[in-house]
Amino acid sequence: MLIYDLDISKLTELVTGWNEPAFRAKQIWTGLYKNFWQSPEEFTNLPISLREKMAETFVFNALTPTLKLDSSDGMTRKTLLRLQDGRQIEAVLMRYDRRRTLCISTQVGCAMGCTFCATGQMGFTRHLSSGEIVAQVMYYARMLHAFGENDVVTNVVLMGMGEPFHNYDNTMAAIDRLNDPDGYNFGARRFTISTSGLVPAIRQFASEKRQVNLAVSLHASENNLRANMMPVNKRYNIEELIQACREYVETTGRRITFEWALINGVNDTPEEARKLVVLLKGLLCHVNAIPLNPTTGYEGKATTRERADAFKLILEQNGIPCTVRIRRGIDIQAGCGQLASRQDKKPSLPS
Repeated sequence: MLIYDLDISKLTELVTGWNEPAFRAKQIWTGLYKNFWQSPEEFTNLPISLREKMAETFVFNALTPTLKLDSSDGMTRKTLLRLQDGRQIEAVLMRYDRRRTLCISTQVGCAMGCTFCATGQMGFTRHLSSGEIVAQVMYYARMLHAFGENDVVTNVVLMGMGEPFHNYDNTMAAIDRLNDPDGYNFGARRFTISTSGLVPAIRQFASEKRQVNLAVSLHASENNLRANMMPVNKRYNIEELIQACREYVETTGRRITFEWALINGVNDTPEEARKLVVLLKGLLCHVNAIPLNPTTGYEGKATTRERADAFKLILEQNGIPCTVRIRRGIDIQAGCGQLASRQDKKPSLPS
């Protein structure tokens, strides 16, 4: 049993079932999420008999790092992580001046099949459990803590391998566990969920009125183009998607972010920018544009800085905030799925 799969109530139920007082569960919880302990031996505040029971019952090490790559500027680290069943996922740490942002995975592979995405090109294998999602955050939290107490995770983006809303329950359970004020106490507003546009899940998410940020991968403002890039558009077209986004903003009062991978000559033209202006008119939103992170399975190329700036200018002149993100970790294949898909083609992994 993976210990990170348990919430505090389930952990308490289990511990009291061992005829231990309930406060022992709280001690275990604190050890996991505040002290970053990762083996029963570290819980020296517990009786030896309880530590032995924990060792017999729980798996603490859900993830085994098999490959770590640091970008040449030292600002991005990508880690390939092996799960207990031997499957592989990726997680990325991006350092900024004051921020430490994690990009974590919610699935092994992805069923959405976006043509420009390495994970989409892999296909879908399975969902991650809530504990496997939590464990990625704790892996990097532990690493940063070792660097210094002031070096901490500041943002978590569920934008790695997989579609978070396809694994809705486990994704939300992981966020709730990390948000627990008696545990890791990571603020809800510091999470961002990125979806390819699963309309029913967006509506469910809106109804829950969470403080978690929502980002939608849009990438095109016309159905034919988007359907060619993102097969999900054949099920939930742009009109349905934007309507759901408007309902989200109306229900929650929160701004929504639209992700836009700028592909040279495809969706980075002034005409596409003007179409996007019409599509998003009157919607409380922000466009997060980023030059395409190339993959071997897609022929498109990243836009130029000049074209990106021109795209951004058109949006801003029409009242739509836009940021052109700096691509991070290109030299270490930091785009989601790139490293795992490459390693899957090899007979073995470095340890």
